[in-house]
Order: sequence, then structure tokens, then C-alpha cells
Amino acid sequence: MLDEIDRRILDILAANARVSLKELAQEAGLSSPSAADRLRKLEERGVLDGFTIALNPAKVGYPLQAVIRVRPMPGMLHIVERLIQETPEFVECDKVTGDDCFIAKLYVRDMAQLDMILDRIAEKAQTNTSIVKSTPVKRRLPPLV
Repeated sequence: MLDEIDRRILDILAANARVSLKELAQEAGLSSPSAADRLRKLEERGVLDGFTIALNPAKVGYPLQAVIRVRPMPGMLHIVERLIQETPEFVECDKVTGDDCFIAKLYVRDMAQLDMILDRIAEKAQTNTSIVKSTPVKRRLPPLV
């Protein structure tokens, strides 16, 4: 379980994963060695799974974001899963219950690129595509209670 200090450390890191250890310690009310020990323990327990960056895809040439629901044809589940994994424009994919097997997010440069990617999948699965207009809730931590 997480205690109040662990939750505070995670909140600080969620706001700025590049915060220095000294700053993290100060904001959490700890010494630097204590903060480092807490971080190490959070990593060892698998609570912290890594540190990453937040990238603006539009600023690096990917202005379109789409959410694709994918329903593989019979016998094609593993082939479609591998195809999604091997297509770098897919930045996230969940295997889900229900009528669809996958819900995936991808970024593309234009509609032609989206069509090209979907055409490769269409031979092996049915897809339903939604273009993302905006993101009112950015990726965030769940409540740490």
C-alpha cells in the first residue's frame, strides 16, 4: 500500500518527472537520501514502472490522432495483434472484452497515411475509426487512495 509520503512523491513526479532529487526531497518534506530510498523502493515494488516524456505529436509532424476499434476475423487474432505491434504509428493498444478485441490509438501525418495503415488491417479485421477532435482529459494518475 502507499502511504501519504509515497502519494506525495508520485504527485510531484506526475507533475514533473524531471524534478531533481533535491527538489523532490524538499517538496516531499524528506532528506535527499530518504527521497532516493523511497524512489528505489517504489521502483522495486513495481509502483513506478519508468519515467517518460510528454510529446506533442502535432509538433513533430503527426497532426491527426485516431482511435481504432479492431475486430479480427476468425483465426486472425494473433496476426492482427502482431500487425498492430509492428506498426509504429500505433502508440497505444488495449486488448478488451466485448465485440471488439482491440482498441488502439495511433498518430498519422494525413488521411492518406491513415488509409494505408487501415488497408493493411482490413484484410484481417473489421475496423471502426474515430478521429480525435480534442483531449479534454490528458493521461493522468488514478486517485492514489
